[in-house]
Amino acid sequence: MAPEIDHLIKVFSFLPGLGERSARRIILHLLSQRQSKMETMLNAIQQVLAKIESCRLCGNLDASSPLCSICKDPNRDRKCLCIVENVSDLWAIERTKAYEGIYFVLGGTLSAIDGIGPDELRVNALTQLCKGGSFSEVILALSSTLNGQTTAHYLKESLESLVFKITELARGVPMGGELDYLDDGTLITAIASRSKL
Repeated sequence: MAPEIDHLIKVFSFLPGLGERSARRIILHLLSQRQSKMETMLNAIQQVLAKIESCRLCGNLDASSPLCSICKDPNRDRKCLCIVENVSDLWAIERTKAYEGIYFVLGGTLSAIDGIGPDELRVNALTQLCKGGSFSEVILALSSTLNGQTTAHYLKESLESLVFKITELARGVPMGGELDYLDDGTLITAIASRSKL
């Protein structure tokens, strides 16, 4: 195998969800259709490199800098702020079209094991935003992992004097979920968070 191909396989295998075997299959597929697929992919990557930047306010990725299209949208509810761990979480919520406020991408979660404290995340920028803004609600849309819950607790303590209302996403039985297939933690949370019909 040519060293250039071997290097490209190694580069692809560092991507999340891909191992060396999957990377090898992708590279072989791209090489077999070099003109139609590889050049198109290369052009798309070059366009993203040239045009996409982080929004200076929320942290979203967009081509319309310095503010993303969500932050520039005059129809968004500027009194409601949704805090997410990363851009993929923001995109997931946007896909639902159920939320009309603005966002803040934290950049991860607190993790003592990995040495990630508030200074490694965008906590200072979030605090400044909450001091300057007049949010009636801040939604902590963080994962239900130990790190996500630790981060949510830390943010609640940090922001409660700056914000009128702090909420978190509901947890429990997913739509279409069968009880027999759910893990114990999800069932416990669903029972504890039950609501009146």
